[in-house]
Amino acid sequence: MAVRDDAGRAGRVQGAAAPPGRAAARFDRPEVDAFTRPYWAAAAEGRLLLRRCRAEGCGAVHHYPREFCPRCWSEDVAWEPATGRATLYTWSVVHRNDLPPFGDRVPYVAAVVELAEGPRMMTEVTDCAASDLRIGMPLAVHFRPVPAAGSGDGPAGGGGCAVPVFRPA
Repeated sequence: MAVRDDAGRAGRVQGAAAPPGRAAARFDRPEVDAFTRPYWAAAAEGRLLLRRCRAEGCGAVHHYPREFCPRCWSEDVAWEPATGRATLYTWSVVHRNDLPPFGDRVPYVAAVVELAEGPRMMTEVTDCAASDLRIGMPLAVHFRPVPAAGSGDGPAGGGGCAVPVFRPA
């Protein structure tokens, strides 16, 4: 797949073109590591987790998951369940995306939502026409299954995961 960098030079996205007999690379799979494994395991079960600082006098909730509190820098943070409620903060309708599998989904709504617990999160809004979107509209989380690497485009399972996306509440 040809792309252009900031200087306008042509190039290729690594892994975008599949060799004969192999599935094309997908760019919607999270990189799961030991630290984020609880987050992705919960998502696969349909639960959204956040991190909360347990340092005295702080208590900040944050997302994306980090091993320290971005407010006070304490390393005394823990996973906790989120309500799954949010409001729409901003959005953009994506009409072109050449990275698999996003090209098959256009147009789609890339968004930032404000979670009921306070942090903002980048995500996608689904099940809603772009013309019906409004700043501050209430949203609820649901989860898009993502197949495991090498499992084709079938349902998540056998190592697949799920990513949180939102729809009107």
